[in-house]
Amino acid sequence: MSAELKAEVPISPEKIEKAASSTAQSAKSFLSGGFGGMAAVLVGQPFDLVKVRLQTTEGVYKSTGDCFKQILKKDGIFGLYRGMATPLASITPIFAVSFFSYDLGKKIVTSFRSDKTERPLNLAEITFAGAFSAVPTTLFMAPSERVKVLMQIQGQGGEQKYKGPLDVVRQLYKEGGVRSIFRGTGATLLRDSPGSAAYFVAYELIKKGLTPAGAKPDDLSFGSVIFAGGMAGVAMWSIAIPPDVIKSRLQSAPAGTYTGMLDCLQKTIKIDGPRALFKGLGPAILRAFPANAATFVGVEYSLKAMNMMF
Repeated sequence: MSAELKAEVPISPEKIEKAASSTAQSAKSFLSGGFGGMAAVLVGQPFDLVKVRLQTTEGVYKSTGDCFKQILKKDGIFGLYRGMATPLASITPIFAVSFFSYDLGKKIVTSFRSDKTERPLNLAEITFAGAFSAVPTTLFMAPSERVKVLMQIQGQGGEQKYKGPLDVVRQLYKEGGVRSIFRGTGATLLRDSPGSAAYFVAYELIKKGLTPAGAKPDDLSFGSVIFAGGMAGVAMWSIAIPPDVIKSRLQSAPAGTYTGMLDCLQKTIKIDGPRALFKGLGPAILRAFPANAATFVGVEYSLKAMNMMF
């Protein structure tokens, strides 16, 4: 019996180079997202803490300014950074996953083009890539947010239920297993998928609008990156607050308070009125510009550094 050996078709150097470039770009997106995440936490933590406290309490604070004032009076400047260990440890990889997933989303929409060209993405393609980025990110974001929220709201009545983030995880697991740790995952995705679409669309459009004729968007000035990144954050949080309120209430309430997102929404409106869905909008918008300006400065300049190295 004879068999013919089929000759292997050699892979062209161009394809090898393209695959290597794509892998390197994905790695850079992941690492730059991590740098952006660290910058966002350091700048935005005080505003995020105030947002969560306004969303999860009733009648304790008169306004955003009053909340800041009470925290500073009771706990000092370090009180504004309560619960920062969790986001600093988690937001860094979460932002890394987010920007990696956004890069992956862009590759997915490009692969579905009939002509397979690598022209700039259109508005619909950027929207898809942005919304897609929230799906993998939510798997990490939801439990991180659960721990962060519980750390941020404790101490308001003088009690200290948790010793730290790991103690929160331990007690949540004891209380209701993995399901308790991941409570609020649906609300997190509901917040972050349209929010991330708005986030990346706003950034790409503003970047394009600020780019001088004949120049590349990657060559924007420091000030332009700050403005585009800051406005991207404002665009996201302008639409993300209602689901964020539901998420915060679901994640901070004692077990059994709500049966799900819809139940939480109905009870929130019934007890506190529709305006309750916009609690925390002030500190969220105040935080959005500086925190996300810092994010994109971290992303863009770490990318430039990596592009010079490899």
